[in-house]
Amino acid sequence: MAETTSPLCEQHVIDATLTWVDDIVITHNFCPFARYVRTPNQIRCKVIAGDAGDVIQSLYDELRHLEENESTATTLIALTHPSIADFNEYLDVLAISDNMLHDWGYSGTYQLASFHPDYLFDGSDLDDAENYTNRSPYPLLHLIREADITRYMKKEADAEKIFSHNIEKARALGCPYFENMLEAIKKDKPAQ
Repeated sequence: MAETTSPLCEQHVIDATLTWVDDIVITHNFCPFARYVRTPNQIRCKVIAGDAGDVIQSLYDELRHLEENESTATTLIALTHPSIADFNEYLDVLAISDNMLHDWGYSGTYQLASFHPDYLFDGSDLDDAENYTNRSPYPLLHLIREADITRYMKKEADAEKIFSHNIEKARALGCPYFENMLEAIKKDKPAQ
């Protein structure tokens, strides 16, 4: 069984992650599909404090959960191990996770989206606001059903323009806006 954080800390991570979904992802329409699963609450959020091995085990467990529970539309796995706070370490865990998704036979059924507090698009400058479209309060692996993506894409008239819309919106709002938002989301935690 994967190691997790203490209940109080774990609940803060879950609350911060879902606040980020509401106040950044949905508010700025970075993922137009998020609103369809947020209300009613079909987003499962798990916190994993363990290392890469624990993350892989949790990924498998969450894939099995999604297979067995149609009422859960998607899973956000928040990673709180100190080593995964480093973006390059996170990318290593993401690469392993992607490979395992394929090895387990889930490619084409599920996909992983990636979010991290220090997310940096390849070829992007560190201070480019576009990176905030994938910056979250904690490192995340987002498990999504491919069939759901296909279904939601049909509802969006300009589904192909989502990425360019996100970049324009992020740049219009600017880095300070997102820095302040993410800082406030992470600070809004109960006394420990």
